[in-house]
Amino acid sequence: MNPSLTDPSLTGPSTAEPTPGTPGDLEHQKAAITRLGHELRALVEATVRTAAAPDTLHRVADGVRHLSGTLTGRRRARAEIPEVDEFPAGERMYSPVTGLGSPLAPPLRVAPADEGLVGHCTLGIAHEGPPGYGHGGMSAMLLDELMGRACAAAGLAGLTVSLRMSYHRPVPLETPLRILARVTGTDSRKVRVSGSITTEAAPDTHLVTADGVFVVPDARRVRDLFPGQAPEGA
Repeated sequence: MNPSLTDPSLTGPSTAEPTPGTPGDLEHQKAAITRLGHELRALVEATVRTAAAPDTLHRVADGVRHLSGTLTGRRRARAEIPEVDEFPAGERMYSPVTGLGSPLAPPLRVAPADEGLVGHCTLGIAHEGPPGYGHGGMSAMLLDELMGRACAAAGLAGLTVSLRMSYHRPVPLETPLRILARVTGTDSRKVRVSGSITTEAAPDTHLVTADGVFVVPDARRVRDLFPGQAPEGA
């Protein structure tokens, strides 16, 4: 089992029902989303590891279809920001990289570090490329996410323009990883960022490194890309 799927901080929802629309209500919703995301990641991991017979797989598929049908209610639109998210620089519950509610995410846990940010995660079999190792696209996604967050943490939230990857060694699955990102320079609205992936056990041995360029969009571009999300008067 992927160690990232056994986070001891994941507990069942509180039995107390908060008042709708209050901060407590949002925290209650986040706890429920986190719990469901945890179980879905466990299901995905079990699915890609199983050698169950076809009849068993068909029965499970029927059960999953039934469960999907119980997720009723309004569905958010394509560009709608969930109420539980802190867009653009905060927590995003359904991010495929960091989201505790996402069945796709490792999920990456992010914290401040010297001159930048550090991320910690463990890739599971669902993220496999070569047997026993992570898919190269997962490395790019992890670095793109953390490098973009490093821009935001420096007050320069921007969009990826280029990301140059260097793959030095394969990234092992089921192994705690350490991802670093820091801003290395700015030029007008361009922000240059570097990043790396190592294992927690060997932080001086680079598995993957990256150099990226991000651009801080002007107010007009923000309005075009994110209608309704631009600040008042922008």
